[in-house]
Amino acid sequence: MKRFFFLLIMLFGAAISAASQTAPDAPELTRLLNEFLAGAGKNDAAMHDRFWADDLIYTRSAGVRTNKEELMKGVRSAAPRKDSDPATVYSAEDIRIQQYGNAAVVAFKLVSSTTKADGTKTVGNNLNTGTFVKRNGEWRAVAWQSTIVPPPQPTTAAAPSTDTAKPVTLTSSTSTEASAPKTDATDRKYVKGPRGGCYYMNPSGSKVYVDKKFCP
Repeated sequence: MKRFFFLLIMLFGAAISAASQTAPDAPELTRLLNEFLAGAGKNDAAMHDRFWADDLIYTRSAGVRTNKEELMKGVRSAAPRKDSDPATVYSAEDIRIQQYGNAAVVAFKLVSSTTKADGTKTVGNNLNTGTFVKRNGEWRAVAWQSTIVPPPQPTTAAAPSTDTAKPVTLTSSTSTEASAPKTDATDRKYVKGPRGGCYYMNPSGSKVYVDKKFCP
């Protein structure tokens, strides 16, 4: 029995060790990602140049494909930031890394927090997936895919019915019972009430009174 438990412990330890080795460079890739996001908020051209591989394929969230050359042109041609310009801070959440030797996939949720000069703040979310290759001891992104996470839709309460239901008095007297319902071409069932009124039930369950001619 002791030998059996010893084998179980050994197998459990081996499983943990194997799991920890699935992405041995995860700390380095996570650090690189966080450094890049900090630089991206400042439009740091040097950080962009370090992060992206020369053979980068970048698919924007708008469905446009670009490369490193075009991306760097946009970064370097951007006007210097003014104090009145909105300030954006990028951060990564739910980082998932899978490593395959000198290649790795880094998936995460990008959180973009933008603050305007008047203090108002907006937050956007993207799901980003990057493919990295390690060359000459450096990890660089060779492919990038960004997808916008749509904001949650507000739950709208059902609009109150505008139909006005007249009060109906129910008694056990046969003289006050409603007559059998009548049906017309619209498939509405018209009912003659105990006081002679004519009505039908709308989809919301309210009585809608109509001309008495519909209840002969």
